[in-house]
Amino acid sequence: MQRHQIPPIYGHPLTDESEITPVSLILNVLWLICGGVAAALGWFLAAFILAITIIGLPWARAAFDIGFYTLWPFGVRAAPAGVIAPEEEIFGGALSTVGNIIWLVLAGWWLAAGHLFAALLFAITIIGLPFAWAHIKLAGFALWPVGRRLVSSL
Repeated sequence: MQRHQIPPIYGHPLTDESEITPVSLILNVLWLICGGVAAALGWFLAAFILAITIIGLPWARAAFDIGFYTLWPFGVRAAPAGVIAPEEEIFGGALSTVGNIIWLVLAGWWLAAGHLFAALLFAITIIGLPFAWAHIKLAGFALWPVGRRLVSSL
């Protein structure tokens, strides 16, 4: 299995411009215009609130990663951190599972349901199908985010 390099800024592939294709650039710009900026700002606000509360600190990184994913979803995918960077293996396993179960019960299921609802609305038109796919990817990440990192899907 091939290991990917994680760029230094929270693992988002945007730190390497050579991995941005023209199609993903166009789709991401349209995504940002059609509400991606507002959704990402919501995730960043949630990450900030989680970070300042002691009890929410374990999930702040996950919310921040989802915010980056929401900001630029095309050309990016979520992958288990242990597969990408073995030094982050501590975030996998039992602790990650417990964190994800708590996240799922308290917030993940309804956040994923919101993304799936948005995907259904976008899927009504052929033009909206790429955005529907982005919402489906975001729903999966919002459902089980702890212990996952963003990598280039190219």
